[in-house]
Amino acid sequence: MKQHRKHRIVVLGAGYAGAYVAGNLARRLSPADTEITVVNAEPDFVERLRLHQLAAGQEIEAPKLTDVFAGTGIRLRLARVTAVDPERQVVTVADADGGGDLGYDTLLYALGSHVADHGVPGVAEHAFDVTGRPSALRLREHLDRLGRRGEGGRVLVVGEGLTGIETATEIAESRPGLSVTLIAGGELGARLSAGARSHLRQACERLGVTVLERTSVAAVEATRVLCADGAALASDATVWTAGFAVSPIAAAGGLEVTDSGRIVVDRTMRSVSHPNVYAAGDSAYAIGVNGRPLPMSCASAGYTGRQATDAIVGSLTGRSIADTKLVYVGNHISLGRRDGILQMVDGEAQAKPKYVGGRKAARIKAGILKISLWGVSHPTFGMPKRKHRLAAEPNASTKSAIA
Repeated sequence: MKQHRKHRIVVLGAGYAGAYVAGNLARRLSPADTEITVVNAEPDFVERLRLHQLAAGQEIEAPKLTDVFAGTGIRLRLARVTAVDPERQVVTVADADGGGDLGYDTLLYALGSHVADHGVPGVAEHAFDVTGRPSALRLREHLDRLGRRGEGGRVLVVGEGLTGIETATEIAESRPGLSVTLIAGGELGARLSAGARSHLRQACERLGVTVLERTSVAAVEATRVLCADGAALASDATVWTAGFAVSPIAAAGGLEVTDSGRIVVDRTMRSVSHPNVYAAGDSAYAIGVNGRPLPMSCASAGYTGRQATDAIVGSLTGRSIADTKLVYVGNHISLGRRDGILQMVDGEAQAKPKYVGGRKAARIKAGILKISLWGVSHPTFGMPKRKHRLAAEPNASTKSAIA
């Protein structure tokens, strides 16, 4: 009797979105019909929301992906994705053995994002970043060297977004011997409520962080930063946190993407150009219930990952696809280990007047991070134990039902 070929599901990336989707697909789909492979460049799960802490000198957990996926039947391929060919349904990877092609029937693209240099000269050569574990450790080692000099050092953090704020305040608190300056292109905390902005400024003053607002960086050099107004700022370590960008792999492969390279998906996280490709996390250009694109964030990874999981299961088994509510509710910002800001937003993504600050906000964020890590480390917890068999014609259209 001829044995039927299993449906091959390949997940690219094992961050917050990819690890979640892979684990839950393994729990919900029968291994008699499906095989799931996760491709990731690093052997550990990277708790990206805490990489600024790692750079500042603190230890953060890094669970082994082999432990995360233990008992799920998931195949882990430690490799770097170099190309995607959605017409041939093949992913090309590179690893220590040279790599090769990996075929798929359903693809979940969750490669995340990296630092965006916006074309500013010298960023790639001279600036540090905290978008990956290796780069955060490189910054940490450099800060250690500055500390050992015994004469302090000047750290410039470029970018007034959440990553810039958290990085500047964390380094200032953990390494008080260093002089930290935060360079903001606009007003610091412009998207926060008036009270939260005031709290942020007081925190920077308390920690000794100098803030330069409405300052544009024109170039980064080895020992200084050149500003658009002609000013030159001396720097022993420049940390670039001025935005994120996605890999060009999706665009190069012919998937429909935005100008920034994010994969355009429908309401179920399915590529609008290639129906057997799904995207989740920072790589997906998904529209929230407010009609605005979901921001690149851990929360968005959770929502888009959950929706992609339901869509893939529904498509393959012929079941209805539940709609995950795609919302953006606010930001939690750490200001060192003992302070923080929790800022909620309204339906139009505008800051609500009230906010939570201080130790309470710090504890709330710590709790959110702990829950996020636990959820990734236990991807099948709470899911139904019944594994669904595939329908006779996988990827057939299914009905959508509101969850």
